[in-house]
Amino acid sequence: MGRLSNSFFLSLLPLSVFLTFPSAVATNSGVPAPVPAFPLSTDSRWIVEASGRRVKLACVNWASHLEAVVAEGLSKQPVGVISRGIAAMGFNCVRLTWPLFLVTNDSYGNLTVRQSFQSLGLIESIAGFQVNNPSIIDLSLINAYQAVVSSLGDNGVMVILDNHISKPGWCCSNFDGNGFFGDIYFNPDRWLQGLTRIATLFKSAANVVGMSLRNELRGPKQNVKDWYRYMQKGAEAVHAANPNILVILSGLSFDKDFTFLLNQTLNLTFPNKLVFEVHWYSFSDGGAWRTGNANQVCGQVVDNMMRRAGFVLDRGYPLFMSEFGVDLRGTDVNDNRYLNCFVGLAAELDLDWALWTLAGSYYLREGLIGLEEFYGIFNWNWCGPRNSSFLERISAIQSPFQGKLKGVFDKVPYLCF
Repeated sequence: MGRLSNSFFLSLLPLSVFLTFPSAVATNSGVPAPVPAFPLSTDSRWIVEASGRRVKLACVNWASHLEAVVAEGLSKQPVGVISRGIAAMGFNCVRLTWPLFLVTNDSYGNLTVRQSFQSLGLIESIAGFQVNNPSIIDLSLINAYQAVVSSLGDNGVMVILDNHISKPGWCCSNFDGNGFFGDIYFNPDRWLQGLTRIATLFKSAANVVGMSLRNELRGPKQNVKDWYRYMQKGAEAVHAANPNILVILSGLSFDKDFTFLLNQTLNLTFPNKLVFEVHWYSFSDGGAWRTGNANQVCGQVVDNMMRRAGFVLDRGYPLFMSEFGVDLRGTDVNDNRYLNCFVGLAAELDLDWALWTLAGSYYLREGLIGLEEFYGIFNWNWCGPRNSSFLERISAIQSPFQGKLKGVFDKVPYLCF
């Protein structure tokens, strides 16, 4: 990728500068965002609609892969309220996670939402679910997942279906058995079957615009040969089942490394549907943000990210930053400095992205019931934003300003944050 402009570094201001906005969300103007003309495809490094106009993915992650195998928050608020809230906060897209066992393991396939909660002892969640989503609580897990996708579509929100893990639970570690092809919970043939089933199941859902084949490949078994072997098979399987959707591929080492693509291209039978995804958090860079000069650290980590993954933009492919996020209490020095750097990069490159995470709390995470999520856009009760000033800030990168806009190719002047 070419050198970033000097204006990129003007964005590296203290986070406190951005915590003085009014509490109202800037993007909640009452004017709905235009609905793209589906299906989406790619044109060089851009994602575009049928007319060729740029469609920027400004997404938030909504977890549905933990032990309950139900989209988080539905015991706190009605699904329609959450979906409308997502759109009101300016997000046009949800990266909705799912575990492979949902469609390859009969013990999950035959389970209802109520039964799933009962098996985990989540009595309070059952009570809240009955109040807020009575029409969903006795659906099967897969039908409940479909209901969430449908609700998002009713509110003009696009969906990317993300195979996050195989065995339901929190992700990720090198040794959780879900990391790479051949791990105890990651049978490649079952994975291909699962991808095909999900792609087929949502073929008629117009707002499902893409599938992310697998989250954060990792662990001691990861290798380039098997990446090509199985990711190509997975891409072909998804496209064969639903040729309309984008096919999104992750790299190695927790979705940070695509350097192997410099030596070998990916051979697919279909054009204009391939997107690569990358993840970046402050902890991806160790403790550098806390101890180093913020500008220097930003330059170093951005150079590293571009060298390992960002180069795909110059090769004519979209790069989807499908996970980034910070502690929204604003008290983590690492996160605050990293966020300044991220926003500058996301604006300079006009990246497609997905924030981690929507969830203000979890039904059950790593043995803890009702655990609060400080990275979550919603507060613990899912009844309002955790940090409205943060939403004000990212609203500046929710709309596209590069690519084909309004019928012409242009690039607006750089936005200083």
